Amino acid sequence: MYVAVKGGERAISAAHAWLDETRRGDVSVPELTIAQIEQQMGLAVERVMAEGSCHDRFLAALAIKQAKGDLIEAAFLLRAYRTTLQRFGASEPLETSRMRLRRRISATYKDLPGGQVLGPTFDYTHRLLDFALAAEGSERPAAPEASAPAAEVPRVTELLAREGLMQREHVADDEPGDLTRQPLAFPAERPVRLQNLARGDEGFLLALGYSTQRGYGNAHPFVGEIRVGHIAVEFTPPELGFPIELGEIGITECQMVNQFKGSRTEPAQFTRGYGLVFGHGERRAMAMSLVDRGLRARELGEDITAPAQDEEFVLYHSDNIEATGFVEHLKLPHYVDFQSELENLRTIRRSAEQAMQEAAE
Repeated sequence: MYVAVKGGERAISAAHAWLDETRRGDVSVPELTIAQIEQQMGLAVERVMAEGSCHDRFLAALAIKQAKGDLIEAAFLLRAYRTTLQRFGASEPLETSRMRLRRRISATYKDLPGGQVLGPTFDYTHRLLDFALAAEGSERPAAPEASAPAAEVPRVTELLAREGLMQREHVADDEPGDLTRQPLAFPAERPVRLQNLARGDEGFLLALGYSTQRGYGNAHPFVGEIRVGHIAVEFTPPELGFPIELGEIGITECQMVNQFKGSRTEPAQFTRGYGLVFGHGERRAMAMSLVDRGLRARELGEDITAPAQDEEFVLYHSDNIEATGFVEHLKLPHYVDFQSELENLRTIRRSAEQAMQEAAE
């Protein structure tokens, strides 16, 4: 347990005042509004919602402004606020085949039912600075629109499963664990692992996912499908006994297709890694699905040889809120601990020097 030493209240108060001043910046420049952050910094807002584990665009934008653009600090603020909210129940499971799509791509099939929908993406842009964006008041022409598919769009992994080439996953009857109510314990079941990864640090997940592609894990991935869009959230009130729609949220889903050579109990087939996150977060969802597949090594009977396959390493260290607290607590006063270490080192040095003098005599 770490206990902060109380003191320097005037200095702390002045530091807070200085923080407010630097947050505002040059007062001759118009202040950035919450609405501007929410509408024009959408990917930052959605990352904060994911890592803050709370789907509220206004609150995420407010946290970004308060944190001066530090997204980890903003996620910390949002998650802390989330703990004050009353929980009144759990929603019905999301059926992502009913998603109102903005984007849907597959790297495994060129022609697939429902078609490829490129949507808003950086994938095909040139990585060149667009100085036209620096022109104030510049307007862009509206993007062309096409009609959305009328019917449900089947998952690519389901097409493979119908041929018996994709491992079917069984839904457990037991209620999944809840990381917001129970502490993390090992071995962790897959629903708990996915909860942890969904709010994990994007950079950490990206590095781990990348490591699996470079040989640090048994991964040979193909993007089966990425879906970005909106989906209705339903809740069944006990007094009604039937589901009602609460509203829509934006989500990104990724199903990664991986090779599997088979085991004593399973034939050779494709297996999947899964990722689902708040908002438009393809990089996060892809990294999550790569790491999810790595963490399935134990249940698939594969050798655990890489960091991305070690669930304790991955799950304990992917949470950037906990990591930030543990790293940044080093800035707090450790005077007593350091003085103890300093005195201990001096004693050791004196003893060594005395022993050397006695040996020389």
